[in-house]
Amino acid sequence: MFNLKTSLTVLFAGVSLTSCLGANAQRQPVTSNTPNKILIVLTNHEQLGNTGKKTGFYLDEAAHPHAVFTQAGFEVEFASPTGKAAPIDPNSYKLNDPLNKQFVNNPKAMAKVKDTLSPEEIKPSEYKAIFFAGGHGTMWDFPDNKKLAQLTAAIYEQGGVVGAVCHGPAGLVNVKLSNGAYLVANKTVAAFTNEEEEAVGLTKTMPFLLESKLIERGAKHTEARNFQAHIVVSERLVTGQNPASALGVAEDIVQLLK
Repeated sequence: MFNLKTSLTVLFAGVSLTSCLGANAQRQPVTSNTPNKILIVLTNHEQLGNTGKKTGFYLDEAAHPHAVFTQAGFEVEFASPTGKAAPIDPNSYKLNDPLNKQFVNNPKAMAKVKDTLSPEEIKPSEYKAIFFAGGHGTMWDFPDNKKLAQLTAAIYEQGGVVGAVCHGPAGLVNVKLSNGAYLVANKTVAAFTNEEEEAVGLTKTMPFLLESKLIERGAKHTEARNFQAHIVVSERLVTGQNPASALGVAEDIVQLLK
């Protein structure tokens, strides 16, 4: 059974939150005759409300799943709402974490982060799973991106797996299936909790509270203590509560794809 944890005894003693820069260029849509791909979606948003601080995607939540997916033999592509550079939350740029260091020192991976695919460029049939990395930036540009929501629904309805961690489930709150139901409705989920948002002092900064929105959409939200790893598998939806959950979410996605 694939488990990256057994080869990495370092990881999440403490957790904080929030993202760095890049550039964009023209490219042809991705094509593949034998799809063995997973799509990681990153935020483009780098302003933390009106605080004057920077945000973006949380490095652990992209780097750790990327390591799990590639070690399991999957090809990984990166997408974002705009198809432009995805900024890394500066608070998450911690290179004493070996997987973070491995990721930022990987020229191929970082080139994709700096020049992500847009939802319009992506063919759902070429992906076995879509995974939404978190970071506070997601709260602004994930929820209302209709193309991203359509892409997610298409991958799920073709039998693929949908995953998200921490604030990444912001990308799921407006995803509707072909029957008109929300993807998260009647499913058990985990996400960054209202209590955790309060603990980091950003309750009033956020455009909405993620836990509350998921419940409003009909999800059954579950949680562990603040900043403790918590992963939930509900049919082909895999969600995690916070950065400490990113590795486990990725491992469970791989298990579902075997």
